Amino acid sequence: MSSPSSGGASRDGYGKGLLRASKDPRVVVLEADLGKSTKSCYFREEFPERTVSLGIAEQNMMLVAAGMASSGKIPFASTFAIFTERGFEQVRNGIARPGLSVHICGSHGGIHTGTDGSSAQSIEDLAIFRSIPKMTVIHPCDDVSAEELTAQLVGLDGPSYMRTARNKTRRIYNDDAISMKIGEGSVLRDGNDVAIIACGVMVEQALVAADALSNDGINATVVDMHTIKPLDTGLISRLAESCGCFVSAEDHSVIGGLGGSIAEWLSSNNPCHLEMVGVQDRFGESGGSDELMDALKITEVEVVAAAKRAISRKNTP
Repeated sequence: MSSPSSGGASRDGYGKGLLRASKDPRVVVLEADLGKSTKSCYFREEFPERTVSLGIAEQNMMLVAAGMASSGKIPFASTFAIFTERGFEQVRNGIARPGLSVHICGSHGGIHTGTDGSSAQSIEDLAIFRSIPKMTVIHPCDDVSAEELTAQLVGLDGPSYMRTARNKTRRIYNDDAISMKIGEGSVLRDGNDVAIIACGVMVEQALVAADALSNDGINATVVDMHTIKPLDTGLISRLAESCGCFVSAEDHSVIGGLGGSIAEWLSSNNPCHLEMVGVQDRFGESGGSDELMDALKITEVEVVAAAKRAISRKNTP
């Protein structure tokens, strides 16, 4: 894996991924008045005849997408992550229960809506959609991975939810070197002392933390667990044997997200110590992205401290 470089926002990758997906004539795009923000506008500009704008009517958008999927189309429906929650019942009963291949994208996920405040910060969306049977849940870390995973959704059987972010992040993957698959975690760095499993914007924080840990003689594996459901339990199992302890890192509540999914598997299959770095049982607040990450304690500082705690408990008889 290459060294991180400057990149874009994962929402931009979603827009570019739609253009790649457009090669399949069955692909259609649905918008809820936010195409410029979610970047589905890229597709609309090229294929207006395959784009449906439904206005501020998220529940309706979900059921229109269901109808189109049942008629042989492959719909991609996007809005802000917080607004996807309005359509929970429609997603559950209209899309997931019949197992329709509708692909939902929630942009501006996590606390990175910044000054918009807690009402716009979806810190529970991954847990909500992970709880729905048959739903694949994805949270890419940069624009390149978002583009690749979006393009792969065309071949996915069943519904999905992808969360993207507004803020630009460092590019973790090279355009010409990406090799990832839905459902398989990507190992970005190898080490035997602790495994740091991250998703979204926290992948960058995990890599920074791993560099800091190496200065203290601690070698960490870092995994981009872009697919939260289905979780790559084969990789988790191997890391349980090689590292013996874990840290999860996510811009999401520690309840029900990436950390929760790892904890569920470990508790039933191979009990190992797990430290969770994420938003505690609280709402966000208004502020800049860096300010909020500090305030909610989801930076590389917390990842480093969590790794050291996990190793200490692993080594305690």
